[in-house]
Amino acid sequence: MQLIRQFTSKYPALRIYGLTLLVSLFACFAVGIKLGLAAFITTIILAVLEISLSFDNAVVNAKVLKTMSEWWRKIFLTIGILIAVVGVRLLLPVLLVSIFAHIDFGTVVHLALNDSEKYGEMLHHIHPEIAAFGGIFLLMLFLDYIFGDREILWLRHIELPLIKLGRFKRLDVVIALLSLLGAVSLVDDAHASSMLISGIVGAVIYIVIKSVSDFFEHSRSIQNMAKAGLIGFIYLEVLDASFSLDGVLGAFAITSDIVVIMVGLGIGALWVRSMTLHLVQTDTLTRFRYLEHGAHYAIGVLAVLLLVSASQEISELITGLVGFCIIIAALVDSIRFNRRAA
Repeated sequence: MQLIRQFTSKYPALRIYGLTLLVSLFACFAVGIKLGLAAFITTIILAVLEISLSFDNAVVNAKVLKTMSEWWRKIFLTIGILIAVVGVRLLLPVLLVSIFAHIDFGTVVHLALNDSEKYGEMLHHIHPEIAAFGGIFLLMLFLDYIFGDREILWLRHIELPLIKLGRFKRLDVVIALLSLLGAVSLVDDAHASSMLISGIVGAVIYIVIKSVSDFFEHSRSIQNMAKAGLIGFIYLEVLDASFSLDGVLGAFAITSDIVVIMVGLGIGALWVRSMTLHLVQTDTLTRFRYLEHGAHYAIGVLAVLLLVSASQEISELITGLVGFCIIIAALVDSIRFNRRAA
């Protein structure tokens, strides 16, 4: 034990990523031994896909996690990862198929486990509804940030006018609903009503969580701080769901094996959460002042792409690369600012 402590003190990153690496290796090799080399490679590809699509998620998560107690951080990395893997990446898509395809939940579970190709087809069929929920939730998150007051500005000529526009109350809701109506107008009539409901649910969930979170944030009692931690935890899980559902759909374009999909995306989710903890512990958001801006811009682009994908085919490669490039640009500008300041 003493040897492990000395080793991790020499390489601090191992404290955060060590267990994640061990779990990832064990899961990949278990899949390889059980299902073969092709499944082993596919699992790695899916994990990389999840990480590339969710790096901006890690940055936004870090902002929320930084305000939470150590106890809630542990909950986020333990119970939270169980919810992310089993709940969001396995059960939630099954529940959505059951609701929107009007099929019994047990029947959908049977299809997912025994006829994954048919299940994948059904999941893709309800993509407009999934895109509406995730797209509107993420769009509300982006608009709430871009219209809000903040001390640090990245793209000043763009952000200053938007902050002034943000003085109009509920402008973000109006823009989100107009965007939803625009996306709904482009899909088939068979999906229009359910997509509209799904998008409104996404907006309502965001408004409720944000309102409750703001309420507890202004309270300093221990009891209310615990409640604020719970609300923050729920917010992070819903945010993770909004990011991951599109990844689940994209995974079926790579493989139809539900076990490989869950393991691959689960490994990716575990790495994203470890990255979140790393960002918090190293205070990266403070040291790189524009990183948070870049993450929110990437989320805004992802939200728009999700809504467009309800009626147009968009590659996950495009989604991942656009967000990654925006964050890299924010990181580079942050480094330039630090050098000038030094």
